[in-house]
Amino acid sequence: MLVRERPDSAPELLMVERAQGMAFAGGALVFPGGRIDDGDRSLAADEASAAAVAAIRETVEETAIPAGLDPVPDQTLSIQLQRELLADDPFGALLQRHGLRLELDSLIPFARWVPKFHSTRRFDTLFFLASAPAPLREPRVVEGECSGASWITAAEALERDRVGDARLIFPTRRNLERIALHESFEALRADAQAHAIEPITPWVEEIGGENFITIPEGIGYPVTRERLDGLWRG
Repeated sequence: MLVRERPDSAPELLMVERAQGMAFAGGALVFPGGRIDDGDRSLAADEASAAAVAAIRETVEETAIPAGLDPVPDQTLSIQLQRELLADDPFGALLQRHGLRLELDSLIPFARWVPKFHSTRRFDTLFFLASAPAPLREPRVVEGECSGASWITAAEALERDRVGDARLIFPTRRNLERIALHESFEALRADAQAHAIEPITPWVEEIGGENFITIPEGIGYPVTRERLDGLWRG
Protein backbone atom coordinates (compact mmCIF):
# COMPACT_ATOMS: atom_id res chain seq x y z
CA MET A 1 0.00 0.00 0.00
CA LEU A 2 2.09 2.86 -1.37
CA VAL A 3 1.21 6.24 0.13
CA ARG A 4 2.03 9.65 -1.32
CA GLU A 5 1.21 12.76 0.66
CA ARG A 6 -0.31 15.81 -1.00
CA PRO A 7 -0.21 19.32 0.52
CA ASP A 8 -3.93 20.05 0.22
CA SER A 9 -5.62 16.65 0.40
CA ALA A 10 -5.67 13.32 2.14
CA PRO A 11 -2.84 10.89 1.30
CA GLU A 12 -3.18 9.12 -2.02
CA LEU A 13 -2.73 5.39 -2.54
CA LEU A 14 -1.42 3.53 -5.56
CA MET A 15 -4.17 1.18 -6.73
CA VAL A 16 -4.48 -1.03 -9.78
CA GLU A 17 -7.51 -2.44 -11.55
CA ARG A 18 -7.17 -6.15 -12.16
CA ALA A 19 -7.79 -7.38 -15.70
CA GLN A 20 -11.35 -8.57 -16.24
CA GLY A 21 -10.31 -12.08 -17.30
CA MET A 22 -8.38 -12.91 -14.14
CA ALA A 23 -9.64 -15.93 -12.21
CA PHE A 24 -9.66 -14.11 -8.88
CA ALA A 25 -11.18 -10.63 -8.42
CA GLY A 26 -11.21 -9.80 -12.13
CA GLY A 27 -11.97 -6.09 -12.56
CA ALA A 28 -11.41 -5.29 -8.88
CA LEU A 29 -9.57 -2.24 -7.60
CA VAL A 30 -6.71 -3.57 -5.45
CA PHE A 31 -3.28 -2.70 -4.12
CA PRO A 32 -0.30 -3.84 -6.21
CA GLY A 33 1.04 -7.24 -5.22
CA GLY A 34 1.08 -10.94 -5.96
CA ARG A 35 2.26 -14.32 -4.86
CA ILE A 36 5.68 -15.08 -3.38
CA ASP A 37 7.96 -17.04 -5.69
CA ASP A 38 11.17 -18.98 -5.04
CA GLY A 39 13.28 -16.05 -6.25
CA ASP A 40 11.72 -13.83 -3.58
CA ARG A 41 12.55 -16.39 -0.90
CA SER A 42 16.16 -16.54 -2.10
CA LEU A 43 16.46 -12.81 -1.33
CA ALA A 44 14.88 -13.03 2.12
CA ALA A 45 15.68 -14.34 5.58
CA ASP A 46 12.16 -15.57 6.34
CA GLU A 47 8.66 -15.80 4.89
CA ALA A 48 7.62 -12.33 6.07
CA SER A 49 10.67 -10.82 4.39
CA ALA A 50 9.93 -12.84 1.26
CA ALA A 51 6.45 -11.30 1.23
CA ALA A 52 8.03 -7.84 1.34
CA VAL A 53 10.34 -8.76 -1.56
CA ALA A 54 7.33 -9.98 -3.54
CA ALA A 55 5.46 -6.74 -2.83
CA ILE A 56 8.39 -4.68 -4.14
CA ARG A 57 8.86 -6.86 -7.23
CA GLU A 58 5.18 -7.00 -8.12
CA THR A 59 4.75 -3.23 -7.71
CA VAL A 60 7.55 -2.60 -10.19
CA GLU A 61 6.18 -5.25 -12.54
CA GLU A 62 2.63 -3.92 -12.45
CA THR A 63 3.23 -0.16 -12.30
CA ALA A 64 6.96 0.66 -12.75
CA ILE A 65 6.87 2.47 -9.37
CA PRO A 66 10.14 1.50 -7.63
CA ALA A 67 9.23 1.29 -3.96
CA GLY A 68 11.69 -0.31 -1.56
CA LEU A 69 14.78 0.07 -3.77
CA ASP A 70 17.99 1.97 -3.05
CA PRO A 71 19.12 4.08 -4.77
CA VAL A 72 15.71 5.01 -6.17
CA PRO A 73 15.77 4.23 -9.92
CA ASP A 74 14.87 7.06 -12.27
CA GLN A 75 11.92 6.74 -14.63
CA THR A 76 13.97 5.24 -17.46
CA LEU A 77 15.49 2.53 -15.28
CA SER A 78 12.15 1.84 -13.59
CA ILE A 79 10.54 1.12 -16.96
CA GLN A 80 13.52 -1.03 -17.93
CA LEU A 81 13.15 -3.03 -14.71
CA GLN A 82 9.46 -3.49 -15.45
CA ARG A 83 10.22 -4.79 -18.95
CA GLU A 84 12.91 -7.15 -17.69
CA LEU A 85 10.65 -8.55 -14.97
CA LEU A 86 7.88 -9.09 -17.51
CA ALA A 87 10.44 -10.97 -19.62
CA ASP A 88 10.96 -13.27 -16.59
CA ASP A 89 14.46 -12.05 -15.73
CA PRO A 90 15.21 -13.06 -12.10
CA PHE A 91 14.70 -10.18 -9.69
CA GLY A 92 17.91 -10.87 -7.79
CA ALA A 93 19.97 -10.78 -10.98
CA LEU A 94 18.35 -7.48 -11.99
CA LEU A 95 19.16 -5.90 -8.65
CA GLN A 96 22.79 -6.93 -8.97
CA ARG A 97 23.02 -5.85 -12.61
CA HIS A 98 21.70 -2.36 -11.90
CA GLY A 99 23.45 -1.80 -8.57
CA LEU A 100 20.24 -1.76 -6.53
CA ARG A 101 19.56 -2.89 -2.97
CA LEU A 102 16.34 -3.93 -1.30
CA GLU A 103 15.19 -1.72 1.55
CA LEU A 104 12.85 -4.15 3.28
CA ASP A 105 12.71 -2.00 6.42
CA SER A 106 10.90 0.68 4.41
CA LEU A 107 7.87 -1.62 4.23
CA ILE A 108 5.80 -1.53 7.41
CA PRO A 109 3.57 -4.54 8.16
CA PHE A 110 -0.04 -3.33 8.30
CA ALA A 111 -2.27 -6.40 8.36
CA ARG A 112 -2.45 -10.09 7.54
CA TRP A 113 -5.64 -11.42 5.99
CA VAL A 114 -6.39 -15.14 5.66
CA PRO A 115 -9.91 -15.30 4.14
CA LYS A 116 -11.55 -18.64 3.46
CA PHE A 117 -14.37 -17.60 1.13
CA HIS A 118 -13.16 -19.87 -1.69
CA SER A 119 -13.34 -23.64 -1.37
CA THR A 120 -10.59 -24.21 -3.93
CA ARG A 121 -8.31 -21.24 -3.12
CA ARG A 122 -6.67 -20.23 0.12
CA PHE A 123 -5.10 -16.82 0.49
CA ASP A 124 -2.64 -15.67 3.13
CA THR A 125 -1.93 -12.02 2.34
CA LEU A 126 0.40 -9.63 4.13
CA PHE A 127 -0.33 -5.94 3.57
CA PHE A 128 2.54 -3.47 3.92
CA LEU A 129 2.65 0.33 4.12
CA ALA A 130 5.38 2.23 2.31
CA SER A 131 5.99 5.85 1.44
CA ALA A 132 6.03 6.56 -2.30
CA PRO A 133 9.54 7.15 -3.63
CA ALA A 134 10.52 10.63 -4.75
CA PRO A 135 10.21 12.18 -7.21
CA LEU A 136 6.49 11.53 -7.53
CA ARG A 137 5.58 9.78 -10.75
CA GLU A 138 2.58 8.25 -12.46
CA PRO A 139 2.17 4.49 -12.82
CA ARG A 140 2.83 2.72 -16.11
CA VAL A 141 0.73 -0.35 -16.76
CA VAL A 142 1.27 -3.13 -19.29
CA GLU A 143 -1.55 -4.99 -20.98
CA GLY A 144 -2.17 -8.32 -19.33
CA GLU A 145 -0.85 -7.29 -15.93
CA CYS A 146 -3.72 -4.95 -15.06
CA SER A 147 -6.17 -2.78 -16.93
CA GLY A 148 -5.29 0.48 -15.17
CA ALA A 149 -3.53 2.11 -12.24
CA SER A 150 -3.81 5.46 -10.50
CA TRP A 151 -3.18 7.43 -7.33
CA ILE A 152 -6.42 7.81 -5.39
CA THR A 153 -7.43 8.64 -1.83
CA ALA A 154 -9.05 5.97 0.30
CA ALA A 155 -12.26 8.02 0.47
CA GLU A 156 -12.37 8.36 -3.32
CA ALA A 157 -11.91 4.62 -3.82
CA LEU A 158 -14.69 3.86 -1.36
CA GLU A 159 -16.99 6.37 -3.07
CA ARG A 160 -16.28 4.86 -6.49
CA ASP A 161 -17.27 1.49 -5.08
CA ARG A 162 -20.43 2.92 -3.49
CA VAL A 163 -21.70 4.43 -6.76
CA GLY A 164 -20.72 1.42 -8.85
CA ASP A 165 -17.74 2.92 -10.71
CA ALA A 166 -15.32 0.42 -9.13
CA ARG A 167 -15.44 -2.97 -7.44
CA LEU A 168 -13.81 -3.79 -4.13
CA ILE A 169 -13.40 -7.12 -2.42
CA PHE A 170 -14.06 -7.38 1.31
CA PRO A 171 -10.45 -7.09 2.63
CA THR A 172 -9.64 -4.15 0.34
CA ARG A 173 -12.76 -2.27 1.47
CA ARG A 174 -11.95 -2.80 5.14
CA ASN A 175 -8.33 -1.66 4.65
CA LEU A 176 -9.46 1.46 2.78
CA GLU A 177 -11.88 2.35 5.59
CA ARG A 178 -9.05 2.01 8.08
CA ILE A 179 -6.66 4.10 5.98
CA ALA A 180 -9.32 6.80 5.50
CA LEU A 181 -9.19 7.52 9.24
CA HIS A 182 -5.72 9.05 8.90
CA GLU A 183 -4.39 12.22 7.30
CA SER A 184 -0.67 11.45 6.99
CA PHE A 185 1.78 8.66 6.39
CA GLU A 186 3.12 9.04 9.94
CA ALA A 187 -0.39 8.57 11.34
CA LEU A 188 -0.77 5.43 9.25
CA ARG A 189 2.60 4.17 10.48
CA ALA A 190 1.52 4.74 14.09
CA ASP A 191 -1.73 2.90 13.47
CA ALA A 192 0.10 -0.07 11.95
CA GLN A 193 2.54 -0.22 14.85
CA ALA A 194 -0.27 0.00 17.42
CA HIS A 195 -1.86 -3.27 16.31
CA ALA A 196 -0.39 -6.76 16.35
CA ILE A 197 -0.16 -8.49 12.97
CA GLU A 198 -2.44 -11.44 13.63
CA PRO A 199 -4.27 -13.44 10.94
CA ILE A 200 -7.70 -11.97 10.15
CA THR A 201 -10.14 -14.65 9.00
CA PRO A 202 -13.68 -13.30 8.41
CA TRP A 203 -16.61 -15.45 9.41
CA VAL A 204 -20.36 -15.44 8.71
CA GLU A 205 -22.81 -14.77 11.53
CA GLU A 206 -26.55 -14.17 11.68
CA ILE A 207 -27.76 -10.93 13.26
CA GLY A 208 -31.46 -10.04 13.33
CA GLY A 209 -32.27 -12.63 10.69
CA GLU A 210 -29.57 -11.39 8.28
CA ASN A 211 -26.19 -12.91 7.49
CA PHE A 212 -23.08 -10.76 7.89
CA ILE A 213 -19.42 -11.30 7.13
CA THR A 214 -17.59 -10.23 10.28
CA ILE A 215 -14.05 -9.58 11.51
CA PRO A 216 -12.88 -9.03 15.10
CA GLU A 217 -13.25 -5.65 16.77
CA GLY A 218 -10.38 -3.80 18.42
CA ILE A 219 -7.79 -4.41 15.68
CA GLY A 220 -7.94 -1.00 14.01
CA TYR A 221 -10.86 -1.40 11.60
CA PRO A 222 -13.79 1.05 11.96
CA VAL A 223 -16.21 -1.29 10.13
CA THR A 224 -16.22 -4.91 11.23
CA ARG A 225 -19.19 -6.44 9.43
CA GLU A 226 -21.00 -6.26 6.10
CA ARG A 227 -24.20 -7.88 4.86
CA LEU A 228 -23.53 -11.11 2.99
CA ASP A 229 -26.41 -10.65 0.55
CA GLY A 230 -25.09 -9.09 -2.64
CA LEU A 231 -21.50 -8.89 -1.36
CA TRP A 232 -18.98 -9.26 -4.16
CA ARG A 233 -16.01 -11.27 -2.97
CA GLY A 234 -14.03 -11.77 -6.17
